[in-house]
Amino acid sequence: CIGNLAVGGSGKTPVTEYLVNLLKGKRIAILSRGYGRDTKGFVLANPSSTANSIGDEPLQYYHKFPNITVAVCEDRTKGINLLKSDHDVILLDDAFQHRKVRAGLNILLFEFSKFSSSQFLLPAGNLREPFNGFKRSDLVLITKSPMQSSEIERNHICNKFNSAPKIPVLFSYLNYQQMRPVYFSLNSAPKLTNQIRVHLLTGIANPIPLVEYIKQQSSDIIHHEFPDHHSYSLRNIVNLVNDFSNDPAINKVIVTTEKDAMRLLDASIKELLLDLPIFYLPIQIVIDESGRQIFDQTILNYVSSTTRNR
Repeated sequence: CIGNLAVGGSGKTPVTEYLVNLLKGKRIAILSRGYGRDTKGFVLANPSSTANSIGDEPLQYYHKFPNITVAVCEDRTKGINLLKSDHDVILLDDAFQHRKVRAGLNILLFEFSKFSSSQFLLPAGNLREPFNGFKRSDLVLITKSPMQSSEIERNHICNKFNSAPKIPVLFSYLNYQQMRPVYFSLNSAPKLTNQIRVHLLTGIANPIPLVEYIKQQSSDIIHHEFPDHHSYSLRNIVNLVNDFSNDPAINKVIVTTEKDAMRLLDASIKELLLDLPIFYLPIQIVIDESGRQIFDQTILNYVSSTTRNR
Protein backbone atom coordinates (compact mmCIF):
# COMPACT_ATOMS: atom_id res chain seq x y z
CA CYS A 1 0.00 0.00 0.00
CA ILE A 2 1.22 3.49 -0.88
CA GLY A 3 -0.56 5.86 1.46
CA ASN A 4 -0.35 8.95 3.61
CA LEU A 5 -1.83 10.48 6.74
CA ALA A 6 -2.57 13.84 5.12
CA VAL A 7 -5.03 14.68 2.37
CA GLY A 8 -3.63 15.12 -1.15
CA GLY A 9 -0.34 16.06 -2.71
CA SER A 10 2.23 13.80 -1.05
CA GLY A 11 3.51 12.20 -4.25
CA LYS A 12 1.78 8.81 -4.36
CA THR A 13 1.67 8.70 -8.16
CA PRO A 14 5.44 8.97 -8.82
CA VAL A 15 6.13 6.51 -5.96
CA THR A 16 3.68 4.02 -7.48
CA GLU A 17 5.41 4.42 -10.85
CA TYR A 18 8.80 3.89 -9.19
CA LEU A 19 7.53 0.59 -7.75
CA VAL A 20 6.23 -0.57 -11.14
CA ASN A 21 9.69 0.01 -12.63
CA LEU A 22 11.39 -1.66 -9.65
CA LEU A 23 9.21 -4.76 -9.97
CA LYS A 24 9.55 -5.23 -13.74
CA GLY A 25 9.10 -8.88 -14.64
CA LYS A 26 6.39 -9.44 -12.02
CA ARG A 27 2.69 -9.66 -12.84
CA ILE A 28 1.63 -6.29 -11.45
CA ALA A 29 -1.79 -4.79 -10.83
CA ILE A 30 -2.49 -1.28 -9.56
CA LEU A 31 -5.76 -0.89 -7.67
CA SER A 32 -7.05 2.61 -7.08
CA ARG A 33 -10.31 4.13 -5.94
CA GLY A 34 -10.44 6.15 -9.16
CA TYR A 35 -11.07 9.52 -7.58
CA GLY A 36 -13.33 11.80 -9.64
CA ARG A 37 -14.60 9.12 -12.03
CA ASP A 38 -18.24 8.98 -13.07
CA THR A 39 -18.48 5.16 -12.97
CA LYS A 40 -19.14 2.81 -10.05
CA GLY A 41 -17.81 -0.56 -8.98
CA PHE A 42 -14.88 -2.55 -10.36
CA VAL A 43 -13.56 -1.28 -13.70
CA LEU A 44 -10.49 -2.48 -15.62
CA ALA A 45 -8.60 0.12 -17.64
CA ASN A 46 -8.83 -0.51 -21.37
CA PRO A 47 -8.11 1.33 -24.64
CA SER A 48 -11.41 3.24 -24.45
CA SER A 49 -10.90 4.37 -20.83
CA THR A 50 -10.95 8.08 -20.06
CA ALA A 51 -10.19 10.19 -17.00
CA ASN A 52 -13.97 10.36 -16.47
CA SER A 53 -14.39 6.58 -16.52
CA ILE A 54 -11.44 5.54 -14.32
CA GLY A 55 -9.84 8.72 -12.93
CA ASP A 56 -6.81 10.72 -14.07
CA GLU A 57 -4.11 8.86 -12.10
CA PRO A 58 -5.22 5.34 -13.14
CA LEU A 59 -5.38 6.55 -16.76
CA GLN A 60 -1.82 7.84 -16.41
CA TYR A 61 -0.66 4.43 -15.12
CA TYR A 62 -2.45 2.69 -17.98
CA HIS A 63 -0.87 4.91 -20.65
CA LYS A 64 2.60 4.60 -19.12
CA PHE A 65 2.64 0.89 -18.36
CA PRO A 66 0.70 -1.04 -21.02
CA ASN A 67 1.98 -4.40 -19.72
CA ILE A 68 0.38 -4.18 -16.27
CA THR A 69 -3.23 -4.31 -15.07
CA VAL A 70 -4.83 -1.09 -13.85
CA ALA A 71 -8.16 -1.34 -12.04
CA VAL A 72 -10.40 0.92 -9.99
CA CYS A 73 -12.86 -0.06 -7.28
CA GLU A 74 -14.14 1.86 -4.26
CA ASP A 75 -14.47 -1.50 -2.45
CA ARG A 76 -10.79 -2.41 -2.15
CA THR A 77 -11.50 -5.88 -0.71
CA LYS A 78 -13.63 -6.75 -3.74
CA GLY A 79 -10.97 -5.36 -6.08
CA ILE A 80 -8.20 -7.37 -4.43
CA ASN A 81 -10.23 -10.58 -4.60
CA LEU A 82 -10.84 -10.07 -8.33
CA LEU A 83 -7.15 -9.44 -9.05
CA LYS A 84 -5.09 -11.58 -6.69
CA SER A 85 -5.21 -14.93 -8.51
CA ASP A 86 -3.68 -13.52 -11.72
CA HIS A 87 -1.01 -11.24 -10.24
CA ASP A 88 2.17 -11.47 -8.17
CA VAL A 89 1.81 -7.95 -6.76
CA ILE A 90 -1.12 -5.61 -6.18
CA LEU A 91 -0.12 -1.99 -5.58
CA LEU A 92 -2.81 -0.28 -3.52
CA ASP A 93 -2.91 3.41 -4.35
CA ASP A 94 -4.05 5.33 -1.24
CA ALA A 95 -5.59 2.62 0.96
CA PHE A 96 -3.74 3.20 4.26
CA GLN A 97 -6.94 4.24 6.07
CA HIS A 98 -9.02 1.30 4.77
CA ARG A 99 -9.43 -0.77 7.93
CA LYS A 100 -10.91 -3.74 6.03
CA VAL A 101 -7.73 -4.00 3.96
CA ARG A 102 -4.50 -5.18 5.55
CA ALA A 103 -1.67 -4.68 3.10
CA GLY A 104 1.34 -6.94 3.43
CA LEU A 105 3.65 -3.92 3.28
CA ASN A 106 2.78 -0.27 3.91
CA ILE A 107 4.77 2.66 2.51
CA LEU A 108 3.73 5.91 4.15
CA LEU A 109 4.50 9.24 2.47
CA PHE A 110 5.02 12.63 4.11
CA GLU A 111 5.74 15.85 2.26
CA PHE A 112 8.98 17.51 3.43
CA SER A 113 7.53 21.03 3.64
CA LYS A 114 4.69 19.99 5.96
CA PHE A 115 7.10 19.50 8.87
CA SER A 116 7.82 23.23 9.06
CA SER A 117 4.57 23.71 11.01
CA SER A 118 2.39 21.75 13.43
CA GLN A 119 0.02 19.23 11.88
CA PHE A 120 -3.57 18.86 13.04
CA LEU A 121 -6.50 16.58 12.30
CA LEU A 122 -9.19 17.61 9.85
CA PRO A 123 -10.92 20.07 9.78
CA ALA A 124 -8.36 22.18 11.70
CA GLY A 125 -5.47 20.69 9.71
CA ASN A 126 -4.92 18.22 6.89
CA LEU A 127 -4.40 14.93 8.77
CA ARG A 128 -6.89 12.12 8.14
CA GLU A 129 -5.87 10.39 11.38
CA PRO A 130 -3.52 11.10 14.33
CA PHE A 131 0.19 11.28 13.49
CA ASN A 132 0.87 8.15 15.57
CA GLY A 133 -0.85 6.19 12.80
CA PHE A 134 2.56 6.09 11.10
CA LYS A 135 3.43 3.18 13.41
CA ARG A 136 1.35 0.86 11.18
CA SER A 137 3.77 1.48 8.29
CA ASP A 138 6.83 -0.53 7.26
CA LEU A 139 8.63 2.33 5.49
CA VAL A 140 8.32 6.10 5.84
CA LEU A 141 9.30 8.07 2.74
CA ILE A 142 9.70 11.84 2.94
CA THR A 143 8.79 13.25 -0.47
CA LYS A 144 9.55 16.50 -2.32
CA SER A 145 12.67 17.15 -0.25
CA PRO A 146 14.97 19.94 -1.42
CA MET A 147 17.95 18.39 -3.18
CA GLN A 148 20.26 20.25 -0.80
CA SER A 149 18.38 19.83 2.50
CA SER A 150 20.61 20.15 5.57
CA GLU A 151 21.38 17.44 8.12
CA ILE A 152 19.70 19.61 10.77
CA GLU A 153 16.46 19.70 8.74
CA ARG A 154 16.53 15.95 8.18
CA ASN A 155 17.26 15.19 11.83
CA HIS A 156 14.37 17.45 12.85
CA ILE A 157 12.05 15.33 10.69
CA CYS A 158 13.52 11.98 11.74
CA ASN A 159 13.03 12.90 15.40
CA LYS A 160 9.27 13.02 14.80
CA PHE A 161 9.36 9.25 14.27
CA ASN A 162 11.54 8.36 17.28
CA SER A 163 8.69 6.49 18.98
CA ALA A 164 9.04 3.72 16.36
CA PRO A 165 12.80 3.49 15.76
CA LYS A 166 12.57 0.27 13.72
CA ILE A 167 10.67 1.95 10.87
CA PRO A 168 13.18 3.34 8.32
CA VAL A 169 12.69 7.04 7.52
CA LEU A 170 14.01 7.76 4.01
CA PHE A 171 14.16 10.90 1.88
CA SER A 172 13.33 11.53 -1.77
CA TYR A 173 13.04 14.43 -4.18
CA LEU A 174 11.29 15.14 -7.47
CA ASN A 175 13.15 15.06 -10.75
CA TYR A 176 11.39 17.07 -13.46
CA GLN A 177 12.00 15.59 -16.89
CA GLN A 178 11.90 17.10 -20.36
CA MET A 179 8.55 18.52 -21.42
CA ARG A 180 6.51 16.42 -23.83
CA PRO A 181 3.61 17.36 -26.12
CA VAL A 182 0.13 16.62 -24.78
CA TYR A 183 -1.01 15.76 -28.32
CA PHE A 184 0.98 13.92 -30.98
CA SER A 185 0.38 16.73 -33.47
CA LEU A 186 3.16 18.78 -31.84
CA ASN A 187 6.88 18.56 -32.38
CA SER A 188 9.42 18.42 -29.57
CA ALA A 189 9.00 20.87 -26.70
CA PRO A 190 10.98 24.12 -26.51
CA LYS A 191 13.45 24.78 -23.72
CA LEU A 192 11.93 27.25 -21.26
CA THR A 193 13.74 30.58 -20.89
CA ASN A 194 12.89 34.06 -19.65
CA GLN A 195 12.04 34.90 -23.27
CA ILE A 196 9.12 32.46 -23.18
CA ARG A 197 5.90 33.25 -21.34
CA VAL A 198 4.43 30.19 -19.63
CA HIS A 199 0.69 29.73 -19.22
CA LEU A 200 0.68 27.10 -16.46
CA LEU A 201 -2.46 24.97 -16.14
CA THR A 202 -2.79 22.93 -12.93
CA GLY A 203 -5.48 20.97 -11.17
CA ILE A 204 -3.33 19.31 -8.49
CA ALA A 205 -3.25 19.45 -4.68
CA ASN A 206 0.01 21.37 -4.32
CA PRO A 207 1.35 23.19 -7.40
CA ILE A 208 3.99 25.17 -5.44
CA PRO A 209 6.99 22.86 -6.20
CA LEU A 210 6.08 22.92 -9.91
CA VAL A 211 5.74 26.72 -9.95
CA GLU A 212 9.12 27.06 -8.22
CA TYR A 213 10.73 24.70 -10.72
CA ILE A 214 9.36 26.58 -13.74
CA LYS A 215 10.47 29.90 -12.22
CA GLN A 216 14.05 28.62 -12.40
CA GLN A 217 13.62 28.54 -16.18
CA SER A 218 11.17 31.35 -16.84
CA SER A 219 10.03 34.04 -14.44
CA ASP A 220 7.22 34.99 -16.83
CA ILE A 221 4.34 32.78 -15.64
CA ILE A 222 0.58 33.13 -15.81
CA HIS A 223 -0.95 30.47 -13.55
CA HIS A 224 -4.39 29.04 -14.39
CA GLU A 225 -5.01 27.18 -11.13
CA PHE A 226 -7.82 24.73 -10.35
CA PRO A 227 -8.52 22.29 -7.47
CA ASP A 228 -7.04 18.78 -7.34
CA HIS A 229 -8.63 16.33 -9.84
CA HIS A 230 -10.63 19.18 -11.36
CA SER A 231 -12.77 18.01 -14.26
CA TYR A 232 -12.14 20.68 -16.88
CA SER A 233 -15.30 22.07 -18.45
CA LEU A 234 -15.42 23.37 -21.99
CA ARG A 235 -15.86 26.85 -20.48
CA ASN A 236 -12.59 26.43 -18.53
CA ILE A 237 -10.77 25.47 -21.72
CA VAL A 238 -12.36 28.21 -23.83
CA ASN A 239 -11.21 30.75 -21.22
CA LEU A 240 -7.69 29.30 -21.33
CA VAL A 241 -7.64 29.42 -25.15
CA ASN A 242 -8.90 33.03 -25.15
CA ASP A 243 -6.35 34.14 -22.54
CA PHE A 244 -3.56 32.47 -24.49
CA SER A 245 -4.69 33.77 -27.90
CA ASN A 246 -5.11 37.34 -26.61
CA ASP A 247 -1.72 37.31 -24.89
CA PRO A 248 0.54 39.70 -26.88
CA ALA A 249 3.72 37.76 -26.00
CA ILE A 250 5.50 36.55 -29.14
CA ASN A 251 6.99 33.42 -27.54
CA LYS A 252 4.54 31.59 -25.33
CA VAL A 253 3.53 28.03 -24.40
CA ILE A 254 0.98 26.24 -22.25
CA VAL A 255 2.51 23.89 -19.68
CA THR A 256 0.59 21.41 -17.53
CA THR A 257 1.20 18.33 -15.40
CA GLU A 258 1.10 14.76 -16.65
CA LYS A 259 -1.96 14.11 -14.47
CA ASP A 260 -3.75 17.15 -15.91
CA ALA A 261 -2.82 16.02 -19.42
CA MET A 262 -4.93 12.90 -18.89
CA ARG A 263 -7.98 15.14 -18.40
CA LEU A 264 -7.20 17.03 -21.61
CA LEU A 265 -7.50 13.93 -23.83
CA ASP A 266 -11.29 14.26 -23.99
CA ALA A 267 -12.22 14.68 -27.67
CA SER A 268 -14.09 17.98 -27.24
CA ILE A 269 -11.25 19.49 -25.19
CA LYS A 270 -8.61 18.18 -27.59
CA GLU A 271 -10.40 19.87 -30.49
CA LEU A 272 -10.01 23.26 -28.77
CA LEU A 273 -6.36 22.80 -27.79
CA LEU A 274 -4.94 20.75 -30.66
CA ASP A 275 -3.42 23.67 -32.57
CA LEU A 276 -1.82 25.30 -29.52
CA PRO A 277 1.69 24.66 -28.15
CA ILE A 278 0.67 22.68 -25.06
CA PHE A 279 3.12 20.43 -23.20
CA TYR A 280 3.20 18.43 -19.98
CA LEU A 281 6.06 18.08 -17.54
CA PRO A 282 6.67 14.47 -16.39
CA ILE A 283 8.14 13.86 -12.94
CA GLN A 284 10.11 11.03 -11.42
CA ILE A 285 10.82 10.38 -7.78
CA VAL A 286 14.48 9.94 -6.84
CA ILE A 287 15.17 8.25 -3.52
CA ASP A 288 18.18 9.65 -1.73
CA GLU A 289 21.28 7.54 -2.32
CA SER A 290 21.69 6.80 1.38
CA GLY A 291 18.24 5.18 1.55
CA ARG A 292 17.64 3.79 -1.94
CA GLN A 293 19.10 0.36 -1.22
CA ILE A 294 17.05 0.03 1.99
CA PHE A 295 13.88 0.99 0.13
CA ASP A 296 14.49 -1.24 -2.89
CA GLN A 297 15.59 -4.28 -0.86
CA THR A 298 12.66 -4.00 1.54
CA ILE A 299 10.26 -4.08 -1.42
CA LEU A 300 12.10 -6.79 -3.37
CA ASN A 301 12.56 -9.04 -0.32
CA TYR A 302 8.88 -8.77 0.57
CA VAL A 303 7.69 -9.53 -2.97
CA SER A 304 10.17 -12.38 -3.31
CA SER A 305 9.00 -13.99 -0.05
CA THR A 306 5.29 -13.70 -0.87
CA THR A 307 5.55 -14.99 -4.45
CA ARG A 308 7.75 -17.89 -3.27
CA ASN A 309 5.16 -18.92 -0.68
CA ARG A 310 2.20 -18.98 -3.10
